[in-house]
Amino acid sequence: MPLQVEIVTPERLLLAQEADMVLLPGAAGQMGVMAGHVPLLTTLTAGEIVLFRNNAEEEILAVGGGLAEVRPDHVTILADVAERAEEIDEARAEQARQRAERSLAERRAGPLPSPVHLAALRRSQVRLRVAERRRRPAPAL
Repeated sequence: MPLQVEIVTPERLLLAQEADMVLLPGAAGQMGVMAGHVPLLTTLTAGEIVLFRNNAEEEILAVGGGLAEVRPDHVTILADVAERAEEIDEARAEQARQRAERSLAERRAGPLPSPVHLAALRRSQVRLRVAERRRRPAPAL
């Protein structure tokens, strides 16, 4: 029995499709969800959402954080920001990564790095990784 997965951002319904399994970047670490999972509500960190169908990786999305509600037959993700790999502007993501690194380097004189700058760096790194995975050729089976 497949799982219905929906990803919603403040701007739009990004995705609504079935999957056999979904991997989520939970606050406590990566978590896999399949049909029949116990209900739960969890926060998400910046990371990759991976949907599987027929035991193969089907789609990878970048998420900037949010909440996930898991029910036995449905996963609803309310994301702060989320993008499909093909929507990512790699040049802009690289510029954002460089800006975040510069800001962190300038702040290193202080006692702790800024959480805002660390989060910006993490989001840009995730976006670049998702975009690169899209370009990579699929492995031969």
